[in-house]
Amino acid sequence: MVNAMGIKNRMSGNEAVAYAIRQINPDVMPAFPITPSTEIPQFVSNMIANGEVDTEFIPVESEHSAMSAAMGSEAAGARTITATSSCGLALMWEMLYVTASSRLPLVMTVVNRGLTGPLNINAEHSDSMGARDSGWVQIYAENNQEVYDNLLQAYRIAEHTDVKLPVMICQDGFITSHAVENIELMTDEPVKAFVGSYEPEHYLLNQNEVMALGPYATSPYCMEAKRAQAQAMMNAKQVILDVAKEYEAISGRSYGFFEEYRCEDADYVIVAIGSACGTIKDAVDELRQKKVKAGLIKVRVFRPFPGEELAKALASAKAVAIMDRCESYSGHGGPLGAELRAAMYENKNTAEAINIVYGLSGRDLTVEDAKGVYEKLSVIAKEGVKDRQYTYLGLRE
Repeated sequence: MVNAMGIKNRMSGNEAVAYAIRQINPDVMPAFPITPSTEIPQFVSNMIANGEVDTEFIPVESEHSAMSAAMGSEAAGARTITATSSCGLALMWEMLYVTASSRLPLVMTVVNRGLTGPLNINAEHSDSMGARDSGWVQIYAENNQEVYDNLLQAYRIAEHTDVKLPVMICQDGFITSHAVENIELMTDEPVKAFVGSYEPEHYLLNQNEVMALGPYATSPYCMEAKRAQAQAMMNAKQVILDVAKEYEAISGRSYGFFEEYRCEDADYVIVAIGSACGTIKDAVDELRQKKVKAGLIKVRVFRPFPGEELAKALASAKAVAIMDRCESYSGHGGPLGAELRAAMYENKNTAEAINIVYGLSGRDLTVEDAKGVYEKLSVIAKEGVKDRQYTYLGLRE
């Protein structure tokens, strides 16, 4: 049954996150401020002071400490959330791996910002993409509505018995985090019923059992632990789809691993992540009016990576541009480009594929830029790739 009690509002992405946190009412939030995610713990602190939530806020001296405290509270059996960006996420690096390998289902909202250096505070995916192999589920949003919806689904995914992994909910710094958009919120009761209460089977403060958390693993055991963790990430794929289906029933909004926009007969397809997809959609609409068969695939879930599903969605495309808002310094492009091209190869896709790095450090992607990519794809579809498969877009020569 679709929820008829939607509340229409206007708010920034950070406000949407804070509103979702209020509705979820987690037990603990350790956090350290860093632009552009600082507003999130600020909003939550105000809610705590006003008696709107029961969350215990823990001020810490660094992001490393924030994740350490989050690990401790989650291990103790408390539903936990934190927030960070950029260098803050980098400072957590050690604890990201420990959190995932300890199978602690906490949630972190990441407001994407470029990693230093050079110092820059604007949108880029290098922070979360740098953590892509840390064992966290990663879900990305195009707009403020999606970041709200993604966060409400996060605990259902993380805490599922087949998963038990931490979840990272990502949005683009300033572009969505600080920009105000129309949004439809749900009333509190359906959200509380959907998210449910947290009742872990095993936790450190359970007096009825004795357990160790994060012990030293010797060679005969460590590899098996990592394989079990990998299986949990594989299991997360079905759980993500199941949770999304339940969420659609109460919200009317549908989610999957990715969104296909006008791809049913598309010859030329861009694959991208995040806020730039709204701009690309405008380019697709303009080109469709001119009878150009352009389409977009917006990747929502990056971990677990839906490689097979993406490759099948691109099976009939003639040329594909994979867009990365991140430079991996491999000499071959960005992480989305590397993983998707590998999946296309395994699926024996026949489309020509190029990887384009764009939008680093907040550089704008315009509708004209996107239309230029589609024009390039139309040439590639006829003539093949004449130059490098890995290029930059919008770079000053």
